[in-house]
Amino acid sequence: MRNLHREPLGGGMEIYVTDSYHFSTDTILLANFANRRGGRRRVDLGAGCGTIGLLWLKDNRDLEVTAVEIQAEACELLEQSVRLNDLADNLTVLNADLKNLRGSLPFGAFDLVACNPPYKLSGTGVPNPGDKKLLARHETACTLDDICAAAAGLLQFGGRFCICQRPERLPDVMESMRRSDIEPKTLRLVQQRRDKAPKLFLLEGRKGGKRGYMETLPTLFIEDETGDFSEEMREIYGNYKSDHEETI
Repeated sequence: MRNLHREPLGGGMEIYVTDSYHFSTDTILLANFANRRGGRRRVDLGAGCGTIGLLWLKDNRDLEVTAVEIQAEACELLEQSVRLNDLADNLTVLNADLKNLRGSLPFGAFDLVACNPPYKLSGTGVPNPGDKKLLARHETACTLDDICAAAAGLLQFGGRFCICQRPERLPDVMESMRRSDIEPKTLRLVQQRRDKAPKLFLLEGRKGGKRGYMETLPTLFIEDETGDFSEEMREIYGNYKSDHEETI
């Protein structure tokens, strides 16, 4: 694997990454947003190198996490991180297409599903010539409807589905959730700083939730007035921050 190396996630946790399989601030924010409430049995759909599951387990080794990833090379990378952090009893890596999980995972059995999906519709933008990044950035292997349907199948009644996306895709995500009987319940926008438009949203839905109310949380600002990380971002990053100073 090209440029294979380890990066710290804080709390003694480390992750293997490469040029093709790595993570961004979006991933850190989604892991934190999904982790606001409990839920022992969790699934990360389209896990990539496995950052979300590792971050969940960093502070709670009692969780049961399944990382679903279609690319075998990414699964091999995550398996290395599982061994490195002695997480074989907590994190299961499943090399599978999220559209075909019946028989591979128990349906209706999970408390929380999260997904950092491809941000671009298939056929839009400039496709990356590398297949690995094409799958990560464009809806070529799965659509929002596929993702929401997979989450709905895995979740127990009342279970939570958390996703991040670009603001222009918010109507699409909400429509896809409702088509799969997942009701949008909590929304949070993310801005780089106060004079910039939101660049990301974090959305939580409930399987079988009642329509009629959605909570909108205060906007999360990445930077403060000085251009440094905001106080909340420092809390989210914790001891991970000292090694990483990237923006979304």
